[in-house]
Amino acid sequence: MSTITIHRPKLLTFSQDGFRHNHRRYKFHRSAASWTMAMSSGSFKTRKKEELSVQVPALSIPQCETQRLPDLRFDRLQIPEKELIHEDKLEFGNFVAREAMIDEEFWTAAWLRAESQWEDRANDRFVDSHKRKFAEQEFHAIKRRRTGPHGQKCRCIVTVRKEDRNIKRTVLKSVVGTLDLSIRCLMPGETFPGERVKVPLFCSIDGIGPNRYGYVSNLCVSKSARRQGIARNMLDFAIESVKLNGVKDVYVHVHRNNRPAQDLYDKMGFEVVEMASPQLLEEQTYLLCFKV
Repeated sequence: MSTITIHRPKLLTFSQDGFRHNHRRYKFHRSAASWTMAMSSGSFKTRKKEELSVQVPALSIPQCETQRLPDLRFDRLQIPEKELIHEDKLEFGNFVAREAMIDEEFWTAAWLRAESQWEDRANDRFVDSHKRKFAEQEFHAIKRRRTGPHGQKCRCIVTVRKEDRNIKRTVLKSVVGTLDLSIRCLMPGETFPGERVKVPLFCSIDGIGPNRYGYVSNLCVSKSARRQGIARNMLDFAIESVKLNGVKDVYVHVHRNNRPAQDLYDKMGFEVVEMASPQLLEEQTYLLCFKV
């Protein structure tokens, strides 16, 4: 599976635009045009540990958290949309982008991210074990990030196949894409997301005010569902969600050698933040920003 890695800076998300292209209209709960884009990207060890989608040597992956997985039903059938309670969604083509709602969807999102990390290591005889450990850690991390500290919000967005009367799909077969979308605040002393700053021992971060921003990370699409506009539409959905939260800036990090990801963001209106901290040169990444 190809991934666009949009990973979390040291402090997301995530990064979106409230549809600034005049020739396109997006409305939740309605069908929108499909786009085509394949992606590939990775994240970095320098990011916070809670962002588990990092490319690291397989043997360096720590043991799974002591938390036990809930009783997941891997044969659970896709839940009809009318039975799910969520605030908004974006329909496009044969897919629906929305927030993940049940543990099986969180697990499938974690597994997609695990597969993306080891896609090019199919000949590694230990790859299945590593993917399983990674997915378990990411599953718990997704659940943690949903209730982050200091008023920060993080949503796990998934794209699922539309319901079909003639086809019964499990949740695992229904979810084909995922990303994380965070609403954050700049830390005291930070000018841009991810800068290395020393935070005062006593400080207040209330999650409100002019320093809020959106951040996208962990965007990946199932290998079987690429080139159907899934990544682009998930980003559009995330951008609109940021806009509805009253946030004006959306950020992503991308590796300097990741041309497919850079091309996608460029088409969507993201621009490189030229004044970002020098540490990005060390990490070989760009910080991109979208003005909502």
